[in-house]
Amino acid sequence: MTVTPGTRIMLRYRLPPGYSHPMTDVIGELVEADDAVVAVRAGDGRVIRVARDRVVAMKALGPRPIRTSEIRALERAAADGWPGLAQAWIGGWLLRYGRGFTGRANSAVPAEPHADESSLGEIAAWFRDRGQWPKLLLPDRLGAVPAGWTTGYEVMVMAADITTLVVPSDSSTVITAAPDEDWRKFYHYRGRPVPEDAMDVVSAVRDGVVGFARIGSSATEMLAIGRAAVTTAPDLRRWVGLTAIEVSEAHRRHGVGTRICGELLAWGVGQRATHAYLQVATDNLGALAMSRELGFVEHHRYRYAEPPR
Repeated sequence: MTVTPGTRIMLRYRLPPGYSHPMTDVIGELVEADDAVVAVRAGDGRVIRVARDRVVAMKALGPRPIRTSEIRALERAAADGWPGLAQAWIGGWLLRYGRGFTGRANSAVPAEPHADESSLGEIAAWFRDRGQWPKLLLPDRLGAVPAGWTTGYEVMVMAADITTLVVPSDSSTVITAAPDEDWRKFYHYRGRPVPEDAMDVVSAVRDGVVGFARIGSSATEMLAIGRAAVTTAPDLRRWVGLTAIEVSEAHRRHGVGTRICGELLAWGVGQRATHAYLQVATDNLGALAMSRELGFVEHHRYRYAEPPR
């Protein structure tokens, strides 16, 4: 059978003489498979290499179930990757304030298991003190929508083990620690130019490192931009999150978006990232398709909730 690297598989193989049983199984992600060897990364991170002539069966499985603790850990890493300008903890909720720019930087996420609705009054007061309407970011399984609150704008969090992705070894992309003038002029949020006073939100990272990539320049032609932030989750996985990916209209569907994402992933590897994520609105079919082409799969979803006005 043909199974591509990164696929979750069950591998059954013969053991050498002397074992109490003739065969054993391993479930994990396929790393490589050729005429000589099959290699599988097990759940504990070990890579098990089996000679092809010892393989009895190899079966593709569905995606590994995502644990609730993994959702919470990734959301913590993502919150540090886009932290706004101020943060606070209230009753297990992580609150972020970013002067109103983006929902992620101006919302509360239930980041600890004990976060519940008993803190909603304090959360609402914290946001109102800063001139913001209260907003919750509710990931799958981490929090229910409070009674009477409205929801909207569902986002799919796509994730990947970087070792299963193909990243470019050469670079045509400029990556800097801060957005330069060309980057700032090209950046739009939901189709609109971004005000200059929002750039401190875009540039922020908490306990991590951020990089700004562009292909082209105003002196020649701007093709694409992107942002990446590398942060560490509580479970010690080191994540690179890709945001602000934007390709000029004339160069869309020509592989430019895939290219800049690949080079940001390569940059993330240089910053010791082991996993990657993207946050894509569920109605952005083009971005979802590109994410899957890169090798990302759905990890979980989140949506926003607000009290009645």
